[in-house]
Parts: sequence; structure tokens; C-alpha cells
Amino acid sequence: MSAAPLVGYSSSGSEDESEDGMRPRPGDGSHRRGQSPLPRQRFPVPDSVLNMFPGTEEGPEDDSTKHGGRVRTFPHERGNWATHVYVPYEAKEEFLDLLDVLLPHAQTYVPRLVRMEAFHLSLSQSVVLRHHWILPFVQALKARMTSFQRFFFTANQVKIYTNQEKTRTFIGLEVTSGHAQFLDLVSEVDRVMEEFDLTTFYQDPSFHLSLAWCVGDAHLQLEGQCLQELQAIVDGFEDAEVLLRVHTEQVRCKSGNKFFSMPLK
Repeated sequence: MSAAPLVGYSSSGSEDESEDGMRPRPGDGSHRRGQSPLPRQRFPVPDSVLNMFPGTEEGPEDDSTKHGGRVRTFPHERGNWATHVYVPYEAKEEFLDLLDVLLPHAQTYVPRLVRMEAFHLSLSQSVVLRHHWILPFVQALKARMTSFQRFFFTANQVKIYTNQEKTRTFIGLEVTSGHAQFLDLVSEVDRVMEEFDLTTFYQDPSFHLSLAWCVGDAHLQLEGQCLQELQAIVDGFEDAEVLLRVHTEQVRCKSGNKFFSMPLK
């Protein structure tokens, strides 16, 4: 958040005052008529104070070390809210057990991989909303989601993904059934994006549940032999067929630190 710039005492704070404000008061020791006024001494603002607010005019620094090395896909600006529409996935204990087997195996190829903190399937790209657009945007989404029925999908195909900038790599489980329902959802989300002149979703999307990620482009290390071994782990995991069949009950929108849920029928 950008603070107001700290300004040293200058002509704008003294010489622009009205003449009434500069007149001497009786008995205040000011100069008498006909005498030259003593020069007013100004003291500079100490560097220790000026340095309390580095970069106040440019806004906050984007320090990637504070969020796992991730790099923003667009610069932070005050009043702009990163916004994302998705289907949430509440991980059960058995799913985490599967991940406890998959992740260590993948880390033998790419040690810097880390588990996702939360799980979801994206219905939009990450876009920027001005603060006053958030509620109208969410209301438009809700209006389009009211007619959608809940549905089941299966995500059991291991696949490697990178973001558009190739700055992050993901291991995900691709949707193998329920794809048509996700396309219908995206179609409605895209219409709302167009209403607000925002970027729509990818053409021919691969809907997936991201499991782990790392900084940088690691797809060459993870595809091939590693990918085959990860798929074998999924296929051989006890009750994987039931575990990876998921009931979709809601769509969620995250804008900044705010969450909005839209239940399906």
C-alpha cells in the first residue's frame, strides 16, 4: 500500500501563507516597523526520517522471496484486485495420502517441488478488477450460475503444466470425465468477462487439479519417465477410481482477499 510522500519543509509551507498569518503580534518579540526581519532558519529533514518510506511514490516492491519465489503476471497497483473464478476442491484424507506418495517421488526428479496449499480447478485466467467493480462482477457471475446443476467429474490423468510466462511448473490431475460441464461453466464465466472487458479463458482448455508446483520451467525433467511413474502410482492407488470422482457443488470467485461462493442447483 502506497503511503503519502514525506515532504521536507519548503517554500510551499511558509512563504505562501497570507500576510495576516505573517504579521507580528504585540509582545511576541517580532521585528518593529522599519527594522529588517531576522532570517528564518530552516532545518533539513534527517535522512533517517526520509528513509522510513522508501519508494512511496512507486508503490510496494514486488519481492518474490515473500511468496515462494512466484512472480506477478501483472504489476500491483493500488485499487487493483487480482480476481480468479474456479471450482474448489476440498481434499479428503485419502487424497492427501495419495499426494504423500506422489510428491516425494516427483521430488526425486525436481527437489524444489512443493505441495499446493489449496486445491481447485480454474474457470478463468487471473484478471484485474477495480475495487468498485467487484460486487457488480460477482452479481453477474451469480446470475449466470443459478441455472447450473451440480455434476460429477473425474480427474485421474497425471499431466505437467507451465504458466504462460514459463515461470512456474505444475503437476496436475487432468479431468477425464465432466469436461463438457466445465466447458459450459467457462462459457458463462467468459460472458461475464466480456461484459467487463476482461480476458476470457484459454481456447481448448485442459481442466485440471494442480497438486504441486515449483518456480521455473521444469517440464522436461518431469515429463517422460517421471510422468509415467506418477501415473502408475495413481492407477495403482487403493480406491483411486472412487477417490478421484468428485461432486461439483459450487463455483467460487476470489478477488484480493475476498471470497464469494455461488452454489449450484
